[in-house]
Amino acid sequence: MLDVCLFGAGLIGQVHAANLARHPRVRLRYIVDPNREAASKVSALTGAEIADTQTVMNDRSIRMVFIASATRTHADLAMAAAASGKAIFCEKPIDLDLKRTDQCLAAVEKAAVPFQIGFNRRFDPSFRALNARLAQGEIGAVEQVIITSRDPEPETEEALAGGGGVFREMTIHDFDMARNLLGEEPVELFATGSSLVAPHYAKLGDYDTAMFVLRTSSGRQCHINNSVRAAYGYDQRIEVHGADGMLRAGNRMPTSVEMSGAKAISRDKPYYFFVERYAESYAAEIDHFITCVETGRRPEVTASDGRKAMILCEAALASAKSGRFETVRF
Repeated sequence: MLDVCLFGAGLIGQVHAANLARHPRVRLRYIVDPNREAASKVSALTGAEIADTQTVMNDRSIRMVFIASATRTHADLAMAAAASGKAIFCEKPIDLDLKRTDQCLAAVEKAAVPFQIGFNRRFDPSFRALNARLAQGEIGAVEQVIITSRDPEPETEEALAGGGGVFREMTIHDFDMARNLLGEEPVELFATGSSLVAPHYAKLGDYDTAMFVLRTSSGRQCHINNSVRAAYGYDQRIEVHGADGMLRAGNRMPTSVEMSGAKAISRDKPYYFFVERYAESYAAEIDHFITCVETGRRPEVTASDGRKAMILCEAALASAKSGRFETVRF
């Protein structure tokens, strides 16, 4: 039984807290969040003790930390945990600044502690099955990847202002999936963004609607489309086209029941948001990390993956401003 600490009692922190509390091989000892009310809620649900950062870092019995706090705290917490010899699971992004990200990763590498970045979509059962069949050569050489990722509704102005923007907070997942599915690193990227949904996105210099084209050195292509509005629910689809066919992973729905009538055929809408849609993937990524710490295996999703996804985010921001393809340098 490994003792662990969770930093962050917000929405994603609550998801991780529930999965940690019911995991048979760990004990959620501590919850850390400056919002006492949020921390108390997680504590009441899981039995974790409310603590401060210094207490956690000084407690040698804590083998792992799960960082799901505000983005601006990720790097500092990861470096402190590394210095304390603790394994680190960190939500994306590591930091909004690439130099700061590199400082953090250098500290983690020096400490030689396990580190996994929270790209949960890699662990979604459907996406994982698609990738496995792709690796088996079922559709031959990859030619095109199409990723659709649309949230059901925009963020509030307050939440948007406190984050890193749509590309760094939302598209970063899609960039990671693109790298994972293309089989080659992108070398060029084009991005275009608009404000069509909520005026506060433009007010804050951000985009609520965007499209991206990535190209590898051999000419493989990926198209990503993002929107913060989908009237029908959380729209998450992937299509990979290859020399011998196509693989597709569609939306997940509460049930597979269809009603066929004289006027129409109907079925459930997709799950409304990420908590429901990716419930299995969040549990699976945590189990994977715990297993890696127990066995000494290297996590499938590493600090390098987090860094490369951030480089794609920066290239996308530059392209959206310049209107040109940007060269990607990892």
